[in-house]
Amino acid sequence: MKAQNLAMIGRPLGNVEDTAFERHFTPKQLADLWLLHESTIRRLFVDEPGVLKYGKVSRRDGHRDYVTLRIPETVARRVYEARTR
Repeated sequence: MKAQNLAMIGRPLGNVEDTAFERHFTPKQLADLWLLHESTIRRLFVDEPGVLKYGKVSRRDGHRDYVTLRIPETVARRVYEARTR
């Protein structure tokens, strides 16, 4: 059954379980590593498959969204490689 289902990033679900235990970065940590502003990192990763998002998204009460991001190392590497081509 796992082989038939694909994860959001196009990998078999078995690899998603591995992703759960790899290093995850905050936007601030990646911003410091890549010498970018934290808001730039948030914009790069907010819709990226595989990024963990906590909080309220698409609130209908007119208030801004409060979302905490945790970015797996494999996702960060994938985005970095795509941006440096």
